[in-house]
Amino acid sequence: MESLTSWLLASPTPSLRYLTYRRLLGYAESHSDVQTTREQMRTTGPIPLILSKQTPAGHWVSDARMYGTKYIGTHWSMIVLTELAADPSDDHLRRGLEFMLAATEHNHMLEGQFDKTVPSPEVFGFTCLWGNLLRYAAYCGLADDPRVTRISEYVARNLTAGQCKCHINDYLPCAWGAARALWGLAALPQRSTSVQRAIDHAVDFLLSSEHDLPAGRYPSRGGVHALWGKLSFPTFYQADVLFVLRVLGELNALAHPGAHRALAWLDAQRQPDGRWRGNNPFQSRTWRISGDRQDIHRWVSLHAALVMQQAEQQQAALSSVNSPMNQ
Repeated sequence: MESLTSWLLASPTPSLRYLTYRRLLGYAESHSDVQTTREQMRTTGPIPLILSKQTPAGHWVSDARMYGTKYIGTHWSMIVLTELAADPSDDHLRRGLEFMLAATEHNHMLEGQFDKTVPSPEVFGFTCLWGNLLRYAAYCGLADDPRVTRISEYVARNLTAGQCKCHINDYLPCAWGAARALWGLAALPQRSTSVQRAIDHAVDFLLSSEHDLPAGRYPSRGGVHALWGKLSFPTFYQADVLFVLRVLGELNALAHPGAHRALAWLDAQRQPDGRWRGNNPFQSRTWRISGDRQDIHRWVSLHAALVMQQAEQQQAALSSVNSPMNQ
């Protein structure tokens, strides 16, 4: 682990070093190394570059639409900034969030009417969009905003009553949508009964032995998407095995029996030097997040190492609860 962390901390990208300190090593926010790195995040690397392209109205220069140009429009930029651990209190992020909330406040998708050609009184879908929006809204501290609460309720209904079906996936339950929905719900500081029920339902769906997480045998008219078995960062509305495991780690679900094969698969991807090799499938279409050629491998290695660390901790906690001494 020491050689891995030394390599991660050698990154020229402040966000990567910050997340290594905070999440992998568990340093407090007040630690001097963390504070120094946080200040560097404000002045160097991808965060100030992305923020410099935002308009005073809150959208990004590239596109004033809600969904925007993939993957540098407003929605996508907010996803990237959240992944980069940008300061959630920064006025730029708040403006970006307000732009998205205003653009979606009266959007009929929340009432299930986005695709009016569907012959159904209650249409669900696009959970990836709403899960992502929910994520960065909660990240910015607006989880209790009525507009955000409405989105979380929609996402929860989509996972239960809607079975996470989407017309983009031929009206079949969508694993990408379920993963993105969970990413949003996992960020909520308080979870209602309906939200927790939706989380449990989606976790069971993703970890079903029928679907087999590492194999990706989820409902689809076609085969398993090429991204599913790669280790990619960042992803947007997509998901892969690593992203699903990241979300399950946040939900304290890595000790679930259905996660074991996926964790073994991830561990098998580790190189002899203890690192993972990564992929940035959208690097020509999104903001540059890497400071050198090694950084994409560092990003993926950081998240993979975090998953393995969380899995060990969660399994130990479960074993402790099930110990005969605690019976």
